[in-house]
Amino acid sequence: MAISNDIELIQRQEAELHLPRFDHDTAWSLGTTLRDLALARNHSIVIDVRRFGQPHQRLFYTALDGTTPDNARWVERKVNVVARFHRSSYQVGLYLEHLGKSFSERYNLPEEDYAAHGGCFPLHVTNAGVVGAVTVSGLPQSEDHNLVVEALCLHLGREYASLRL
Repeated sequence: MAISNDIELIQRQEAELHLPRFDHDTAWSLGTTLRDLALARNHSIVIDVRRFGQPHQRLFYTALDGTTPDNARWVERKVNVVARFHRSSYQVGLYLEHLGKSFSERYNLPEEDYAAHGGCFPLHVTNAGVVGAVTVSGLPQSEDHNLVVEALCLHLGREYASLRL
């Protein structure tokens, strides 16, 4: 039952955490908010904020002390999930866990290119749809996800406590 509750809350997060606009300044603000939170908590994470397109345009990126190239690879794989499904990587992973299926079993896509693990969240612009993603890698997946949600709440002036997993 806990998985379905988490899925419902993530769906609520995705429905409510919409940006009025998304541009270079928005990406910088969101990225630096995440970086400030991570530094204050001594987190070793990679942070990526990008706009979708062909190719994707990375607008903010940082790798904090203690991260490795593996974290950057996890970011790419999580972003691929959000770009394809327009849902958070954690929601997709919990849905698969609920079904008892692997990513490749359910979607016939290579797991070396997709990671249905927490930490990547769709950037939805009001009246425009999903235009990009914000991603964190380096913490346990629920903490990666929660950190992104917290930063979005701070950016949007929303109460984090009611949206936290």
